[in-house]
Amino acid sequence: MLSVGLIVLAGWPIVSGLTEKSKSRTVSWILSCLCLALFPLMPVVGREPNVTLKSHTSTQERSSDFFLPGCVLCVCMATVALCAYVLTSTHSSLQRKEGLPLVNQIISWSTLISSFVVPLLSSTRLFHRLLSILLSLVSTFLLLSTGCEALFPPVLSCLMFVWINIEQEALQSKGLCLFKTLQLSSTDFSDSIDITKIRQLRLDDIRRSYFFVFFIIMAFFGTGNIASINSFDPASVYCFLTVFNPFIMGALMMWKVLIPFVIVMCTFESIQVSTQLSSRSLFLIVLVISDLMALHFFFLVQDYGSWLDIGTSISHYVIVMSMTIFLMVLSVFTHILTSKRILVGRRMKMHFR
Repeated sequence: MLSVGLIVLAGWPIVSGLTEKSKSRTVSWILSCLCLALFPLMPVVGREPNVTLKSHTSTQERSSDFFLPGCVLCVCMATVALCAYVLTSTHSSLQRKEGLPLVNQIISWSTLISSFVVPLLSSTRLFHRLLSILLSLVSTFLLLSTGCEALFPPVLSCLMFVWINIEQEALQSKGLCLFKTLQLSSTDFSDSIDITKIRQLRLDDIRRSYFFVFFIIMAFFGTGNIASINSFDPASVYCFLTVFNPFIMGALMMWKVLIPFVIVMCTFESIQVSTQLSSRSLFLIVLVISDLMALHFFFLVQDYGSWLDIGTSISHYVIVMSMTIFLMVLSVFTHILTSKRILVGRRMKMHFR
């Protein structure tokens, strides 16, 4: 059903008439939706790691080099390439019964810790910050992958970037003068939105919020990692540790699950900033959609039948109700990740506003 939904979304620019405005963005949107629609059709992550697929991930981000400052870009790209090597080296060492190399373990933990810091060192310009976040998260996700799911964040991120651009095109096609002079390359996360320039809600904002909820669900179920408890393969954390530790292993695997959520949340934050709309307004629409979903599952709750049927119906309702609180907490984290910046040295302070 997620694949069907993405196929339907692929035709949105054609139905809305955006094809005539920008054919290249329309083609990019359609291809990105179709590529992402392949992941729900793939089998649940298996026990046998496929490092060949994961090694190719480091080469898929190089088309965006021109967006980032040279220093941060070099660090991010070097980290992704290094993680691909650590991944291959670790699995080869484990297959030879030689255990986890200490150097690989140090690099893996350093990559995980730096993924929270490196984005805060980059520029707060929209594309600069988003790409630095993406490259940092891809590095960690790469180390926690065991197969084709390693390609999921790059494909999802590609669709998210196209979504931001095509939303800008949709606003300009409406004839709003405010947005004709607004360029995404000059949009800054750290700039506070002038309350006098915040526009009123439109029908397209409901669509944007619906797209966000759909992509959140796609981020949760897209790779089949949540299909069952068996899909949480301990082999995904072997780059970090091989000694059984349920708390650390559970935390690492949960962060792997959260990475696609962070990508979608950062994109939603970008759309809010680039469209000059109050984040509170958009988030309230998301809450309304979530409440409607919760109301739907509430009427599907069963108090008869097998324990499996009763438990499943209650679980669906609880998950949808919990999504509201979860998104609120995650929005605070992504706001810090996108808008805050760590200053190092006087030279950087001179250019900071």
